[in-house]
Amino acid sequence: MDVSGGVVLDKKTITFLMVSNRKGETKRLVVSAAWLKAWLALFFVGSVIIVACSLDYVGLLSQSIENKRLRAENSQLKQQFQIVEGKLNALESGLERVKTAATKLRLITNVDDEDRALKLAIGPLPRVGQSVESELSGDSARLPAGVGGPLMPSEQDDILYQKPPVDVTKGELTVEGQRDYASLALRIDQAVKETVVREQGILELWESLSERQTLLLATPSIKPSLGWFTSKFGYRISPFTGRPVMHNGLDIAAAPGSPIHAPADGVVSFAGYDPGYGKLVSIDHGYGVITRFGHTSKIYVKVGQKIKRREIIAAVGNTGRSTGPHLHYEVRVNGEPVDPRNYIIEE
Repeated sequence: MDVSGGVVLDKKTITFLMVSNRKGETKRLVVSAAWLKAWLALFFVGSVIIVACSLDYVGLLSQSIENKRLRAENSQLKQQFQIVEGKLNALESGLERVKTAATKLRLITNVDDEDRALKLAIGPLPRVGQSVESELSGDSARLPAGVGGPLMPSEQDDILYQKPPVDVTKGELTVEGQRDYASLALRIDQAVKETVVREQGILELWESLSERQTLLLATPSIKPSLGWFTSKFGYRISPFTGRPVMHNGLDIAAAPGSPIHAPADGVVSFAGYDPGYGKLVSIDHGYGVITRFGHTSKIYVKVGQKIKRREIIAAVGNTGRSTGPHLHYEVRVNGEPVDPRNYIIEE
């Protein structure tokens, strides 16, 4: 069926004519001009709103995908940061242990210090995790030329200290303030400097000790018996009198019969019974250093016998004035008792 149409315009109305060619029928649709204009305006506004919403939805969808990617990347960066931070903590702890061991070696071998007895008597050295005064300020002048390079603070590091603006409305992410890359970079630079300083110190110490091999072999440096410390060097409450008394050594609790090893080369100067120490062994290591081992159950050496480091000299016991099986270990320098803990490089 063929249909032809037409439009009749009026000031107030608009008439739409639809004529059928086969039946000769004519249909008329009269619409108010104001309503037609209103509908056209609504259609235009609706179309604009739909297009705007579609564009905004596409933008939000794209931004949501980008935020998910940023969150995943940020989570991965945090994990990587934690791994690097953990490795740096291990490096710093290792450097601290090296520093402590090197300091102990310098003290007990009298390297670069003529008054080691005085320093050995002041007490134990700082341990890992305790506050230790940094030597970088004094040792930096000894750094070799060219050390540092890109690892030292430079203009490129400035970007680490900048705080980029954060637009919360756009979903931008921030980084934790106290655990940022700037502080990590500073710690890495510090560790690099410390490594160079410690390397130089160890090389110098090695050269000095190589020239003093006899002194090194005769210097106590190991724990004489396996066990745990039950009483430290210094004043303590006497288990017999209940009054403060000076304890001139270390008490190492161990099972009866446990072997006692010589901490260094030397010559046995005493092997016998003492009313207070019980069965006692004394070793003269030369250079004014003597070690004593009290309350033993058995003595395997005799006076005048030459001893090598780690050689078994006696067994842990409970002889003399003792409250239980343990080893009483003393170190004396020029006749004065000092803290044996300073002579134990590895515990």
